[in-house]
Amino acid sequence: MDLDWDNFLWPYAEAVRELKVKFRALRQSFLTKGEHSPIEFVIGRVKTVDSIKEKMTRRVISPEVIETDMQDIAGIRIVTQFVDDIYKVVDLIHARDDMEVVEERDYIKNAKPSGYRSYHMVISYTVYLPDGPKKLIAEIQVRTMAMNFWATVEHTLNYKYQGEYPEDISQRLKTTAEAAYQLDEEMSSIKDEVQEAQRIFTRNKGKEKS
Repeated sequence: MDLDWDNFLWPYAEAVRELKVKFRALRQSFLTKGEHSPIEFVIGRVKTVDSIKEKMTRRVISPEVIETDMQDIAGIRIVTQFVDDIYKVVDLIHARDDMEVVEERDYIKNAKPSGYRSYHMVISYTVYLPDGPKKLIAEIQVRTMAMNFWATVEHTLNYKYQGEYPEDISQRLKTTAEAAYQLDEEMSSIKDEVQEAQRIFTRNKGKEKS
């Protein structure tokens, strides 16, 4: 079975576009009400054809089951300021009726051996195409800014070493992952002060514009 990749990936691109708009609108709704938004920023991507093919080979996924067995073709990343915000975002996603959570993995309370932390959710989402509705699977990752910085660096190193890190690099990654989490813990301890400062800044910025 040969896939027409353009036609196959187009619904996923539409899903990513729609989900980014929805989560960014959710962030703005908090800010408009003068409240702290648990969402700091949102990004998304569709997996490249080369990346999909590589994963199909590595995981032995046939084209017939790719839509169900490869859960991260469409990917959304929601980045938060604080660890508590992650679970607020998770609750907000569960409460929505335009997407259904089908699987979730908490790598914050149960970090991977590498030190990786993030909250992963797999959702079922419907896009409306010219020939009718289509349900597809998308992955949402929710993490703090510190976790996101660490994961971005680790992802870059993974390309260089193909997952086979030298022992010293592996140990440094674990050490820095723990340091990033300690930063999150410290920031959480002064969360109220940080949020109050942000509210004052926002109010003053509004006065300047007026």
